[in-house]
Amino acid sequence: MHEKTDVLISGASIAGPALAYWLRRAGHRVTIVERASVLRPGGQTVDLRGAGRTVVERMGLLDAVRAVQVHERGLVYVDRDGRHLAEVPAEAFGGEGIVAEIEVLRGDLAEVLHTATRDDVEYLFGDRIVSLTQDADGVDVELASGTRRRFGLVVGADGLHSGVRGLAFGPEDEFVHPLGLAMAFFTVPDHGGLDGWFGMHHVPGGVVALRPDRVPGQAKAMVATHTAEPLHRLPRERQLAVLRAALADAGWLGPQVLDDMAASRDFYVESIGQVRMTSWARGRVALLGDAAFCPSPLTGLGTSLALVGGYVLAGELAAAGGDHVRAFEGYEQRMRAYVDQAQELPPGGTDGFAPRTRARIALSRASMRWMTRWPVRPLVARIFARADAIDLPDYPLGAGAAVRA
Repeated sequence: MHEKTDVLISGASIAGPALAYWLRRAGHRVTIVERASVLRPGGQTVDLRGAGRTVVERMGLLDAVRAVQVHERGLVYVDRDGRHLAEVPAEAFGGEGIVAEIEVLRGDLAEVLHTATRDDVEYLFGDRIVSLTQDADGVDVELASGTRRRFGLVVGADGLHSGVRGLAFGPEDEFVHPLGLAMAFFTVPDHGGLDGWFGMHHVPGGVVALRPDRVPGQAKAMVATHTAEPLHRLPRERQLAVLRAALADAGWLGPQVLDDMAASRDFYVESIGQVRMTSWARGRVALLGDAAFCPSPLTGLGTSLALVGGYVLAGELAAAGGDHVRAFEGYEQRMRAYVDQAQELPPGGTDGFAPRTRARIALSRASMRWMTRWPVRPLVARIFARADAIDLPDYPLGAGAAVRA
């Protein structure tokens, strides 16, 4: 194998295009296959922090991201009447706290990465991998469209429920560890009252949250509840029924959010889990981002892992001169400690995020009030420092930028 090996990436969200950017810089010919017919717009807000921000800076895309960022004042806990009970401003912890200095809609970040790669990367929308057959020299791939092609390497960057992982590594339940929490994300009309804040309201066992949107007149909603049901696999009516029942006693803007939920055009539910694997590569197939090491939304580090993982995987391939065996070993060695730290859940885990009793809700509010004060602040700062807990090498990336797919 040599440095211009063809690489197929499954997934055109964050991790896939980030990897493609660096692979093109190293001289590889890259194809991305995405099952959606177009880039998925909007989505929830993700943060750019720590080493993930460093990678975007090295890509020269930080200004492009800043141009589409969502401006949030910080996180606020609110009571039934909308009164602020505890606040953590965005500037706390040097802009690397619960709400980071740079917050951006997932779809907008994906668009920035797509724009940076579309001239040099082949994108196949509305298709997906259905078969992988490896040999010593490459991987034969069959797509749902019937297309058959051969690649030197295949990378699954296709999310928590990765199809590539299922084909190359085994059933999902061997690697995805449910956390017993379901989250639904959707866009709603802006009913007012946010004033630039990321507002969060608790009822026992459930959460209603609203964040500013970049589109005037809209807000981004998230509702969550504890449940053992795999809601992401169930019909929409069952999903809605479970969430409505769990949040029936919600105050603040909860009733409006629940009314808007059924009519939302971008509503989706995820059964929150973490992906844990002893290896992220098998032969000529590797995994990246949530497909390999999803930390769950509770850690706030999924975007950083996707961006950093793409940089490290491409960099290790370049450093190994295209020797995928050595490169995949280097990728795992470089990323493992960072991933392990990123997967550590915040104090209290899912119960800390969605307290099950009113007493625990009151304790959570008190913890938020003390978060920016001594002696709690230094302890919390160490948790947020996980986003930067990796030494990023200066890889030999850039010499092959002129090679075309």
